[in-house]
Amino acid sequence: MSDQRVVVITGSGRGIGKGIAERLAKDGYAVVIADLDPKTAGETAQELVGKGFNAVSVAGDVSKKEDHEKFVNKAVEEFGRLDTYINNAGIAQIKLLQDVTPEDMERIFKINVFGDLYGIQAATEQFRRQDDGERIRKIINASSIAGHIAFDLLGAYSATKFAVRGLTQAAAKEVGRDHITVNAYCPGIVGTDMWDLIDAKMVELKGGETGQYLKQYAQSITLGRVETAEDVANYVSYLASPDSDYMTGQSVQIDGGIQFI
Repeated sequence: MSDQRVVVITGSGRGIGKGIAERLAKDGYAVVIADLDPKTAGETAQELVGKGFNAVSVAGDVSKKEDHEKFVNKAVEEFGRLDTYINNAGIAQIKLLQDVTPEDMERIFKINVFGDLYGIQAATEQFRRQDDGERIRKIINASSIAGHIAFDLLGAYSATKFAVRGLTQAAAKEVGRDHITVNAYCPGIVGTDMWDLIDAKMVELKGGETGQYLKQYAQSITLGRVETAEDVANYVSYLASPDSDYMTGQSVQIDGGIQFI
C-alpha cells in the first residue's frame, strides 16, 4: 500500500471543488474527482494528470448513498486507501420561503444534507476497515456563511447549511475515538457559477441589471474583493493536513470578513 494520502472530493469537476482538487494535488494527495457530470470530472482529472499528479474521475449523484460507496471504492481500487473525504457538492436556491414547494425542499436537502450524511457514512466505514493505527483521517464538509446567519431569499439553502454544521458536530463526537476528525468550511461570496446563478435569480425577483447583486453583496466584504476558489482551497488544505489533527467539530467562516461571530 502506498504512503501517498488519498482524497475523494465531491462536486470537484469545476468551481470550488476543482480549486480544492488542484490545491490538494499540489499538497501531495492522490485525488478522486467525483462529480455528477462525467465529462467535467474526466477533464479535470486529466488536467491534473497532465501536470504530473495522481488523479482519477468517477461520476455519481451525491444524493444517492450507493454513489458515495462507489466514490470510496474508486479511491481504494485505484490508490489502495482513503485518508480524506470532502463533501463539497451542493446547490443553491433563490426563492421566497412563501414560494418554496415540498419538491424544492426535498431536492435541496437530498443534495446538501443527505449527500453529506451519506459521505460521512461511506468514509467512516472505509476508515474503520483500514488498519491505520492512530493516524488521523479526515472528513470535511461544505457549509456556508449562510449556515451561521441565514440570508433572505436563500432560506432553504441556509437551512441546509445550518444542518451541515449540526451533522459536522455530531459526527465529530461519534467518530473521534476512531481517529477521525470532522470539520467544515464556510465560504462567503465566491466568484463561481453558483453566485452567477444567485445574481441572475435576484435580478429576476427584484429587478435590476446582471451583476448588480453580486456587486452589492461584495461591498460587505472587509477585505474588499470577491472570494476565489483558491481562497477556499487554501483553508481546506489546512483542514486536510496534519496541522489540523487536533481540530474537530468546527465550522469556520472563510469569507474575507463578512460576518464576525
